[in-house]
Amino acid sequence: MTPGIFLLLALAGGLGATVRFIVDGLIRAHLKTSFQWATTIINVSGSLVLGFLTGLTIEHFVSTDLSIVIGTGFLGGYTTFSTASYETVQLIKQGRYGASFISGIVMLVLSVAAAVIGLWIGAEL
Repeated sequence: MTPGIFLLLALAGGLGATVRFIVDGLIRAHLKTSFQWATTIINVSGSLVLGFLTGLTIEHFVSTDLSIVIGTGFLGGYTTFSTASYETVQLIKQGRYGASFISGIVMLVLSVAAAVIGLWIGAEL
């Protein structure tokens, strides 16, 4: 891995975090609900793209360096497991145990399913 990859990785991570902030704000502005839809949509879409990118990388359509910059950098900054965890803990603190369980399960199942679908699509091209 070249030294320039580290700079690109850092820039991509910052860009991913910025995009997450914008997307989160847009979703929250349109969906007025107590469920963490913004975080769910961000994590599921990021998992789908990461799966797709991984499939492309496995099939040698994308270089490993580019995969690292986009996957680890941009998508690492874009997705947010910590926010999902925090929001689920907040539901527990509010005594909304059913909602916290559903939130955690929905995030896990949808994100893994999206990654598998993305991987399949990327590997089939």
